[in-house]
Amino acid sequence: MKLRLQADNDLDQRIVLATRRLESAIDFQTAGAVDLHGLTDEQVLGLAAQQSRILVSHDRRTMPDHFAAFISRNQSPGVIIISQRMSIAGAAELLHIAWGASEAEEYFNLVYELS
Repeated sequence: MKLRLQADNDLDQRIVLATRRLESAIDFQTAGAVDLHGLTDEQVLGLAAQQSRILVSHDRRTMPDHFAAFISRNQSPGVIIISQRMSIAGAAELLHIAWGASEAEEYFNLVYELS
């Protein structure tokens, strides 16, 4: 199954737009589409899991710990953490490559960091 992505509230939304420009078939939901503002990391992870979406975030500081706690009690499609130092174009290209070259099952209960 192809990757379905969910942007975290902290993700630069230009990454979503740039990724979609590279391939319009990529299912990449914005944080605003599901109103993630004000939700805890655990709630965001739960919402992404309910919708079978890999969470894409910049939150390298707290998300890995919250993710570890979350998967101790739940299943997750996974998390991709993108460095804030990475360019918009670079992040979009890596997500595009991941979408084209991998299957959603490969991310199950894992955190991947792109830097």
